[in-house]
Amino acid sequence: MPQPMTDTQLPVLCLMGPTAAGKSAATLALAERWPIEIINVDSATIYRGMDIGTAKPGAAERERVAQHLLDIRDPAETFSAGQFRSEALRLIADIRRRGRIPVLAGGTMLYFKALREGLDSLPQGDALLRAQLNARAAEIGWPAMHAELARIDPATAARLSPNDSQRIQRALEIHALTGQPMSALLTGHRGAAAALRTVDVSLEPSDRAGLHARIEQRFDAMLEAGLIDEVRRLRARRDLSPELPSIRCVGYRQVWSYLEGTIHGAEMRAQAIAATRQLAKRQITWLRALPDRIVVDCLAPDSIGRLVAAVAPTLDAQFAALG
Repeated sequence: MPQPMTDTQLPVLCLMGPTAAGKSAATLALAERWPIEIINVDSATIYRGMDIGTAKPGAAERERVAQHLLDIRDPAETFSAGQFRSEALRLIADIRRRGRIPVLAGGTMLYFKALREGLDSLPQGDALLRAQLNARAAEIGWPAMHAELARIDPATAARLSPNDSQRIQRALEIHALTGQPMSALLTGHRGAAAALRTVDVSLEPSDRAGLHARIEQRFDAMLEAGLIDEVRRLRARRDLSPELPSIRCVGYRQVWSYLEGTIHGAEMRAQAIAATRQLAKRQITWLRALPDRIVVDCLAPDSIGRLVAAVAPTLDAQFAALG
């Protein structure tokens, strides 16, 4: 008879999917059957005071299943993929020590990539330098900053949109700190801890139009729940601006522009829904590059039942290993 796997041999279940695929409902269904704890893989729900626009799990959901990596940063702060990886590995070990099963769930694909593959050794961010880069971008615009990047690091610039302010800023920052282009530092030799085995389950739509309808309905529900007032409270803070990763989150940046008076209400809604659809498209493209993922149709009437059946072998094995 084969021996049960040890903690280090057990794979971690990663529940992935585009925005509005129903990941939160799926985790609650899993919690009804297995003693799980959720590690949220989401670059927006980490921020305190950003609840409605991030579809953050509420108090009732948190009572039903323990949730980690929520509300761990102020919106004025940043949180890198490397920091996520360190926190997630620590939490996986802690959860298993408590005799429970960690499940990673979310839609920030860079975080999943960092967790699975590790990260290249790049310098930590420099707050003063970033402020200087933001000030220069305010003067000349991010497309001009992209052109500057193209002169010093054409390989990185070629894969970035001229309006991808966050990544352009990071690439310029790395060059200023190291004197080398970021593309030269991305060697492919990942400096990371022990390899992490995962079982990847993806909630994906069989019909893109069906997901688009969900996205539209969800954004309208956010507006009704008070999203504009939530962003208004953020704008009242003098230390927050549209250049921060928190305010660049989909939905927040469009409502921020509406409150600034640069777009009207109908335009804000249309832009937010379009941006969310584009986010979902990028997420699905990333997921389809994972050949070994288990796909569950998130639009199927019995999607939750299909998901439970898909993950049962993994979670049953982990439950058995708990003794």
